[in-house]
Amino acid sequence: LNAELPGGTPIEIGGQWVGPTQHRVLALIRELGLRTYPTHVAGRHIAELGGARSEYTGRIPRLDPVTLADIGQTQWRLDRMAAAIPLGEPWTAVGAGRLDRQTFDTWLARTARTRRGRAFFRLVTEAVFSAGPEDLSALWAGFYIGSAGGVDALIDTAGGAQQDRVVGGAQVIALQMARELGDRVVLDSPVTGIEWGDAGARVRSDRGTVSARRVVIAVPPPLASRIRYSPGLPGDRDQLVQRMPMGRVIKVNVVYAEPFWRTDGWSGQANSDSRPLGTVFDNTPHDGGPGVLVGFLEGRHADRGARMTAADRRALVLEDLAGYFGPRAREPIGFIERDWAEEEYSRGCYGAFATPGTLTRFGPHLRRPVGPLHWAGTETATRWAGYMDGAVESGQRAARAPWSP
Repeated sequence: LNAELPGGTPIEIGGQWVGPTQHRVLALIRELGLRTYPTHVAGRHIAELGGARSEYTGRIPRLDPVTLADIGQTQWRLDRMAAAIPLGEPWTAVGAGRLDRQTFDTWLARTARTRRGRAFFRLVTEAVFSAGPEDLSALWAGFYIGSAGGVDALIDTAGGAQQDRVVGGAQVIALQMARELGDRVVLDSPVTGIEWGDAGARVRSDRGTVSARRVVIAVPPPLASRIRYSPGLPGDRDQLVQRMPMGRVIKVNVVYAEPFWRTDGWSGQANSDSRPLGTVFDNTPHDGGPGVLVGFLEGRHADRGARMTAADRRALVLEDLAGYFGPRAREPIGFIERDWAEEEYSRGCYGAFATPGTLTRFGPHLRRPVGPLHWAGTETATRWAGYMDGAVESGQRAARAPWSP
């Protein structure tokens, strides 16, 4: 979803990044005649962990050797665990029951040996899932990490999931595709009910009814359960989506006359395990201005932020940005925020996740069709689940699904 900066330049208030191993969405971008450009990374990054501040260049913060060793061994174990999970059927992994019975927080507590090491992986979890490690199944965490190809692919900027942005903002992908599809795309017509049977389905909205041989349902799992189905869905499918809540994030683009942090030698990239605005990037548009810093209130921080007044939330964000980059960060010319939990047809971001026990009990129903009903959406992907690339994969899979009249 794009918004506009002062002056009319598009800026992303929803999903925005693509990375070098996200082959499906990159192919779609090329097919649509769109272009990408790299996220700004030149300069010093900031990492605040366990009460200590590190300013560094490259990938690795300057932390004490014990913490770095602990992060390294925990990541090695996490990547090894993730690589052993079959991405198409994670519930069949060796030890799946043991992993699925525990939260990711429990797994980290048993694996990371230092306070700062555990704090690092809490920060990573909040940044990736918009939830705390205590919220999600360790099996889901392992599957999700494996679907991206490892922890580094998820958290890195250059070479990772945050490497590139789309010229004109990521919503141009959907807008350009909609232009090519023409009047086959019907907007402002949310589906309220689906009647289905062996011969096909009838899809109802306030604007009319559409008959179809097959229906692809690609909304987030919690929203898919709010559609009224006749007959009702099998109990296992319904139990699955009851156990897959959305993450929670408030995304904030703070606009400045120029990207002053670049002049001061900062990259604009900052992370903290203590500040509510725990993740920040330079989000300046393709043409270099105005300057934009994008930050995220994620998980428990989004809970707290949503209960504040808009003025108090703005003050909190500016206080954290000033803590990272100095007093000039207190003087923006624009402030654009979006609480995705308040969006009626999202109810959270970045995606849904499985709570403990979900995958081993009901996981096979994540993608299994119900009569003419097929399930898509990024949570159903086997590669880059939770990302735009996973959404594209899920659509391609649904389009190729066998069907018999």
